[in-house]
Amino acid sequence: MVKICCIGAGYVGGPTMAVIALKCPSIEVAVVDISVPRITAWNSDQLPIYEPGLDEVVKQCRGKNLFFSTDVERHVLEADIIFVSVNTPTKTRGLGAGKAADLTYWECAARMIADVSKSNKIVVEKSTVPVKTAEAIEKILTHNSKGIKFQILSNPEFLAEGTAIKDLFNPDRVLIGGRETPDGQKAIKALKDVYAHWVPEERIICSNLWSAELSKLAANAFLAQRISSVNAMSALCEATGADVSEVSHAIGTDTRIGSKFLNSSVGFGGSCFQKDILNLVYICECNGLTEVASYWKQVIKVNDYQKSRFVNRVVSSMFNTVSGKKIAVLGFAFKKDTGDTRETPAIDVCKGLLGDKARLSIYDPQVTEEQIQRDLSMNKFDWDHPVHLQPMSPASAKEVSVVWDAYDATKDAHGLCILTEWDEFKTLDFERIFANMQKPAFVFDGRNVVDAEKLREIGFIVYSIGKPLDSWLKDMPAVA
Repeated sequence: MVKICCIGAGYVGGPTMAVIALKCPSIEVAVVDISVPRITAWNSDQLPIYEPGLDEVVKQCRGKNLFFSTDVERHVLEADIIFVSVNTPTKTRGLGAGKAADLTYWECAARMIADVSKSNKIVVEKSTVPVKTAEAIEKILTHNSKGIKFQILSNPEFLAEGTAIKDLFNPDRVLIGGRETPDGQKAIKALKDVYAHWVPEERIICSNLWSAELSKLAANAFLAQRISSVNAMSALCEATGADVSEVSHAIGTDTRIGSKFLNSSVGFGGSCFQKDILNLVYICECNGLTEVASYWKQVIKVNDYQKSRFVNRVVSSMFNTVSGKKIAVLGFAFKKDTGDTRETPAIDVCKGLLGDKARLSIYDPQVTEEQIQRDLSMNKFDWDHPVHLQPMSPASAKEVSVVWDAYDATKDAHGLCILTEWDEFKTLDFERIFANMQKPAFVFDGRNVVDAEKLREIGFIVYSIGKPLDSWLKDMPAVA
């Protein structure tokens, strides 16, 4: 029986291994992590992450050929194939601070693998890593190998949170990069045989190591660039009276462009986009490609601009001050159908409003109060370290309350900001909300989920990103 071990029981490792176990009943899969609370959660009815369809997959396999354990060394020792899916945070100090990936956790994993292994292993990069990481890992393993052979493969994940299980069941492609040597090709085939249990052969792409590593960064950079492009257009639409949804639809019907990732919003979030672009920028700079680095940096600049523009709209619309005013925030996750708040635009928007002394009442159906308070108190990039290494949250900010109901959040509020496109926000009783808000009552729709005209008929003053401006807002500056 082939044995697979995955180091790291997070958003990538957990779901990916669960689906491999489901689709490959003849393979034993162990997911290991040093975090006892995380592994305890994976072994309980309350999984540590929310992902549609994940519960069912885990329940079908857990205890049969899928195991979650803190006994990292035993499972690494027994495994034939080891996936490494650990945090690769952005460095906050030293060489490359603010851009380069911190490979501390990866290096620790590699040294531990070398230390405990007694048989040949295939080691698979599953975390998003900088180009040439495999080379560094290979050196660590080789120099500590005690005669054992290690083959390194790059198998980047292309999952979208909220649809991860669907993406794993029916991937656009599976990418496997390896050495162009007989042993390297043999390792590629071994991993390809795992995926071939359910993925059609034509969708399994094999490449060299460096192409696979760079493809992941490039894919995320291209997707983020589309979001920043349409968000840049949204600012122009507001200035000219155009409607960004109509512009997006018009350009999306061009088959060369396509319609995906053309929804204007308050900005992109998630664990990968910003981190991977910063990484790409750093690699370009290290290779003397200054103009290329500047090009990709601009994608993040536009994203930051979109968030600050949204905050400025809120403040300027409400008589240029939100000091002491209750603002309801609906949605805190970076997108719907996930509880993930990593790099969510809601953090910067909330911090911007708190900076102007607003009182916030936040509701999100999947994000806990503890997580929200932690996110609002952490420094940039701290989120990407294991929880036990993150700074402890200070006392809850008294200007922030977290509630479990949209109507509670909006009661007595002066304004309402929609920051995540949860489906339930489309069907709220806005007449009831209007009746319970201070007047004038403002709605700032950062996801274009509400029918602005219907809300105006109720009596709201409405701002929707990239849409023709409410007459109230026309003379208000969009940028401070």
